[in-house]
Amino acid sequence: MKNSYLLVIALVTIVCCIFVFAQKNNSQAGPMQQSSVDSINQNAQTMVNTGRSIFRFDTFGDEDFWGDTLRLHEAIEGTKFGGVGPGLSPKAALAAGLKVDVDALPQSLIEQLKHGQVDLDDPAVTLALLKLNAVVGVEGVGNEDGSLKAVGIQCALCHSTVDDSLAPGIGRRLDGWANRDLNVGAIVALAPNLKPFADLLGLDQDAVRKVFLSWGPGRFDAELAMDGKAFRPDRKTASVLIPPAFGLAGVNLHTWTGWGSVTHWNAFVANLEMHGKGTFYDPRLDDAARFPVAAKAGFGHVNTTPDLITSKLPALHLFQLAIPAPAPPSYSYDHEAAERGKTIFAEKGKCSGCHTPPIYTEPGWNMHRASEVCIDNFQAGRAPDARYRTSPLNGLWTHTKGGFYHDGRFATLNAVVDHYDRCFNLGLDGGEKSDLVEFLKSLPSPNQQADLN
Repeated sequence: MKNSYLLVIALVTIVCCIFVFAQKNNSQAGPMQQSSVDSINQNAQTMVNTGRSIFRFDTFGDEDFWGDTLRLHEAIEGTKFGGVGPGLSPKAALAAGLKVDVDALPQSLIEQLKHGQVDLDDPAVTLALLKLNAVVGVEGVGNEDGSLKAVGIQCALCHSTVDDSLAPGIGRRLDGWANRDLNVGAIVALAPNLKPFADLLGLDQDAVRKVFLSWGPGRFDAELAMDGKAFRPDRKTASVLIPPAFGLAGVNLHTWTGWGSVTHWNAFVANLEMHGKGTFYDPRLDDAARFPVAAKAGFGHVNTTPDLITSKLPALHLFQLAIPAPAPPSYSYDHEAAERGKTIFAEKGKCSGCHTPPIYTEPGWNMHRASEVCIDNFQAGRAPDARYRTSPLNGLWTHTKGGFYHDGRFATLNAVVDHYDRCFNLGLDGGEKSDLVEFLKSLPSPNQQADLN
């Protein structure tokens, strides 16, 4: 009995010691774990804020190209301020799709705009807006006399617009939205010196201007400086629609033809399209048969000192992944029809086989041959994998202007549904097609947006 009693006492003592030790460890681990979580949250918020600033305001040093080399600022300011030509008035700038950030304007100017007291035909007003850093995606580097020394461009130029809350083209920023009003080609064509593009493409400057002017609003041709193909075989422009930069979380390859990930494309554009100063590596561009212009120019091996791009890619990447696809206004689609269309999307329409909810593209390698979607392979053939990406569908309602697909070949969502009905022999009737369109217009619904967040 005595031995049993001692054994029980010993066991109880051991259990108590283990409990005390565990409690001590837990008391130490708790704050450490919380500190780790706080550190992650703080780091994420800091990077998102930094990435937003980079997306909106960073030129990566490209003003040396757009200003010093192309002298685009001279066309903006006009002869009155020491430049060339009539200058770019606010009315002409808005007509070209440039946007004005109302939050950058002083209240006095807002009141003057409301009451029609601002001369929108005067290029001096454009210069004043640039001085206020109010032109979305464009930075003006000014001289003391109010003229421009140079001009640079930012990511937001193509991938942001405004909500028109003050006037058409003037409002609060909408980060990540495709600017389908922006006539990039017409703006670049204003530059007095297009010789760098002419030399690159083996054309004269007039021919280069003709190419740029062929693009039209909401379009851009990133591959032009890779393969030199300015026009399709049918002589239509080879440019494509500007895509949105929101709703990219969980999406693998980026762009219409899947050149690479989001951060690959950020580096590609910042170095090769915006003409910033940085580092870029993509040996696929050494293929002179497919990318003769890029191979000759050495675009697959860029290394500029100082590098003003690479250190900014992580924060820029995280910010873009954090931009949610905006939910459509509740009045903009038929809710009952959208519910029916959701079933069609998943079942008879076979849409979810590629556009997997809630990201509405394939998890993984989201690429397909042109023959798989019953279209030509011209644009796909300009990219390394010669395929088209399964485009995410969230936020379709924000970029209906200019049409659908990479080149806007389908004017409406109804035309897109008709195409797939024929391509896959779905046998959808008119009501089913209509319901499916309403579902596409509803993306992302509030519930789906919650899933994404």
